[in-house]
This record gives sequence, C-alpha cells and structure tokens, in this order.
Amino acid sequence: MTLYSPAKRIGELLTDEFRNNPKFYFFSPDETTSNKFDKIFEVEKRAWALPTEAWDLPESQDGRIVEMLAENVLFSVMTGHLMNGEPAMMGSYEAFFPIITAQILQQMKFIKQSKEVEWRAPMPAVNLLSTSTCWRQDHNGYTHQSPALISTLLSVPSGLANCIFPIDDEATEAAYHYMMQSTNVVNLTTFNKIDEPRYLDASTAEKELKAGALVYETISDPEPDVVLAAAGDLMAKEMMETIKLLRTDMPDVRVRFVNIAALSYRAIGTADNKLSVEGFTKIFTADKPIIANFHGYPETLETILENYTTRGRLRVHGYCEEGSTTTPHEMLRRNGTSRYNIATDIAKLYGRDDLVLKYQEILAKNHAYALEHGEDMIQ
Repeated sequence: MTLYSPAKRIGELLTDEFRNNPKFYFFSPDETTSNKFDKIFEVEKRAWALPTEAWDLPESQDGRIVEMLAENVLFSVMTGHLMNGEPAMMGSYEAFFPIITAQILQQMKFIKQSKEVEWRAPMPAVNLLSTSTCWRQDHNGYTHQSPALISTLLSVPSGLANCIFPIDDEATEAAYHYMMQSTNVVNLTTFNKIDEPRYLDASTAEKELKAGALVYETISDPEPDVVLAAAGDLMAKEMMETIKLLRTDMPDVRVRFVNIAALSYRAIGTADNKLSVEGFTKIFTADKPIIANFHGYPETLETILENYTTRGRLRVHGYCEEGSTTTPHEMLRRNGTSRYNIATDIAKLYGRDDLVLKYQEILAKNHAYALEHGEDMIQ
C-alpha cells in the first residue's frame, strides 16, 4: 500500500504559493523542517539578519519564511501582515498553539468589529496548520500533547472559527485551498505528519469538506444498527480498523462509517456552511447509537453532537489527558480511542461479554509487548 504525508502535501502547496505570490509569508516557531514543510526552502529563504554558515538553510534579510521560537511574536507579525491585506500561514506543534490563545481570541474580536466598519476590506483568514499532534509524540511525550486550542475555538459563539480535520493528503489539500480562499475567519487545520493511507480522491475530499461530514458508503451497510463517526485522521483510521474487527467478530451487526471533516461553533461543518438538523439525521440516522472517536477532548465533540440529537445515543471517545512518551497504539489505549476500545463499546451493546474479554486481553498483551520492546504488537 502506498502511503502519503499530509504535511509533505502542504509543503508542496506552500512551495507553489511562494512561487506565485510574492506577498505570501510563512511563519513557524522553529519547526518548518520537523513538521515536514521543508520543501519550501527550495524556492524561498528564511528571514535572517545575522552572519550565516555553510551548513545553514537558505537565508536572507528579505526571506519570507519567518522562524522564531516565540509563538506570540510570530502571531503578532503575521496578523499585522494579514491586516495589510496580504496572505500568510502559521505552522506549529499542536501543543504550542495554545500559547497564543488569547491573541487568537483578540484577533477574532477585531475581525468581528471590522466587519461592522463599511470601509474595512475583508482580511485574509488567520490560517493555522497544527501538526505533531498529541497522538504521535513518540519521543517528546506528555508535555507535547494538548489539543486545547480546538476546544477553545469551538466554544466561542462568534461564528469566526473553523476546526478542520483532513483524513488524508487529498483532504489536506482541499483544506488548504479552503483556507487560502477564506476571509475574516480563523481556520485551524489539524493533521499528522506521518505517512498514512489515502482514502479520498480530490473531488470527494472537496465534497466532504463542503458538507462537513460524509458517509463512506464502500465500508458501510444500508440501514445500519450502529453509526461509527470520527473527526481526525488517526481517529478515523481506528474506526475503519474497528469495522474490520466487527466484520469478523460480529458480522450480523450493520454499521455505518461517517467521517467528520470540519467543526465550528455548535455545529458540524464550517461556520459558513453548517450541517442542518435534517442533514444530520440523514447522515447519522434518526435514532441509532452513535459511537464517535475525536482527535480532541471528547466533551468538545459531545457538546456539538448534543445540538443535533439526544445524549443517550452518544458515546464519544477522545483525548483524556492521558499522555506519555510511548508507542502509537499505547497512546490510543491509554485514552480509550483504539479499535479495540471502540469494538468493546459495540460488544457491550450486544451483550457479548466474550468479545469484551477478548479485546481487553489483546490490549493487555500489546501493553506488555510495548513495555518490553518499545514498539507495538498491533499495527
């Protein structure tokens, strides 16, 4: 199976942006290379005013790649650039975007008020690329695990923030184009930099983002008994692996998989195109149990889903502030988001205590294996 990196795809798109738009700037603490956006150094230089060495990256006093290990300074410079009507993006580790939460909220207040001023032209969107996420910090650990900015943006009743969760590199490109076309809004797009499968083509990726959520018909059953939903690339992957387990262990249970591409205040979808209650019912059914896997804190997604349906239908998994420097699947197990945790929920729905025990034993074996070998038994 060919694997693809969403972060590298972003790097390619940024490279084209630098070539085609002399006013575009990219801001990053010091992580352009580690976040795999480094293709941009092929066409643009890093801003640098001090002497350079032979081993340095391409640098210049007028470089448009601005790196500084001070997120608050970078954000201030970037917003000044945006307020001048010129586009920019900022990339960072997910755990360090919350450092500038207050500044982002102040910028949203500025956007809100500027929209009320007749002569004020629309401002290019505040576009934030969030990677090196809580789920894949194999060498940094608990200090580098925080999806808190997602919860903050989704709690502000301004209609000026979107949280986008591309499932693969094609969906990441669709998110990129959406961000670059946006004005007067904050877009936070979250993805992992590792190589993963491609699930969508370009057309379907655009359709999914526009709709906010999409049923994956090829792995779903008609008239489902249970709806499995995910928001976040690795969370979606675990849901798909859950479906594989169910096909073997509970073949009579009909399932539907729904991928959520974007969230905004109290809604699935972007702030300019929120999913209606009627649309939700069509996708998620009127009354079937919904088990969801979320990239961020589970309460954040649960609060949004409760705007569409009753709490009794919902079981939401997500990051529960259980972190460590550990293996990928162990991070999932610690937070109850692995395929076996999800499958356990379904087994309990149908009184299959034998399967609950089976899944618990598999998780325990992987835990012991990871402690001994430093890698997962489960792939």
